[in-house]
Amino acid sequence: MRPLRFASPRPRHAVAAVIVAATLAVAGCTPTNPEPAPSTPSPVETTAAPTPQAPVLMPDGTAADNLPFFTAIMQQVAATPDNVAGRAYIDALVAAGFDKAAMQVTADRTSVDDPVDSLQFSVLWKGECLVGQVGPSTPAPTALVLPELPSGGCLIGLTRPIDW
Repeated sequence: MRPLRFASPRPRHAVAAVIVAATLAVAGCTPTNPEPAPSTPSPVETTAAPTPQAPVLMPDGTAADNLPFFTAIMQQVAATPDNVAGRAYIDALVAAGFDKAAMQVTADRTSVDDPVDSLQFSVLWKGECLVGQVGPSTPAPTALVLPELPSGGCLIGLTRPIDW
């Protein structure tokens, strides 16, 4: 594209005048000394961010509804020095509102009195089982919902009496 060439300097001056006038017109739309805005807080400043709700026991809910609460309790105990102590899990679940009579737990110690590699505990809940597993052989504390056993209860094999 070739640049515009004018035969006389006058058209160039006219173009320059139009550009200057347009610039001044736009600049005139912006106040040079604006008054301060009123100091009313914006909604963003006064609205707190929502915080996630901690899970709670849902007495009328299903086992699946209560799994997040069961899991939260299990994780709290797993983070303590009693992380492979069955009583610590049972006591925490009872304190949280679960029925001790509906619980089962495996032994903390082996037959030769060594700590177990894996500890299981459960709560029977409306025909289903909330089951937790922790211990050195478990990569992370695990909780899930399983069906109630046909023979009743949730855990297969020997469990220890919850007599405290």
